[in-house]
Amino acid sequence: MMKLTVEEESMLAGKRGYPVQKSMEILVQLGEIYGAQKMIKISSVHMPGASVVVAGEAGTKFVEKMAGQQGQFRVLTTLNPGAVDFDAWREIGYSEETYRLQRRLTNAYEAMGGIACHTCTPYFIGCCPRRGEHIAWGESSAIAFANSVLGAYTNREGGPSALAAALTGCVPEYGYHLAEKPPWSYPNQCPRQA
Repeated sequence: MMKLTVEEESMLAGKRGYPVQKSMEILVQLGEIYGAQKMIKISSVHMPGASVVVAGEAGTKFVEKMAGQQGQFRVLTTLNPGAVDFDAWREIGYSEETYRLQRRLTNAYEAMGGIACHTCTPYFIGCCPRRGEHIAWGESSAIAFANSVLGAYTNREGGPSALAAALTGCVPEYGYHLAEKPPWSYPNQCPRQA
């Protein structure tokens, strides 16, 4: 069983609203699956579920529900690429249905404070964690770059866990967050200087 702080217990009990409560339920379940002992604070999230190809109608409705119930991101949150170029969707050949669904999803993330940069490389646009920071990122190449070159700590987050992390500012402490020998300390690595 995970040991939660007073603040985390308050979130889980619903005292910070439905979006935070649901998020803590997701994170506690995830932590129990992986044997985490506690939650840890994070400094940023890179949202993998930013494309309707990944989220679909059900995922879009869930994100809209969280936004509609006044969910607000607690940490810097950037969005991975979406499925549609909003400026040229007709020219590229996307359907209006796909365009509208992507617009709904992006709007919901933005309503909660997400930055709709739609990039795989958030470190190139200013979301650049320092060595030793804990983050919750969900784009495969960004995760490898963050853990090795930048020296941050992140597991590969999925859409629901990244959303939950953004709404609570924490993740269960397991996987790379427990690394005794951080990935950036291996020989022949070139970590960014603090």
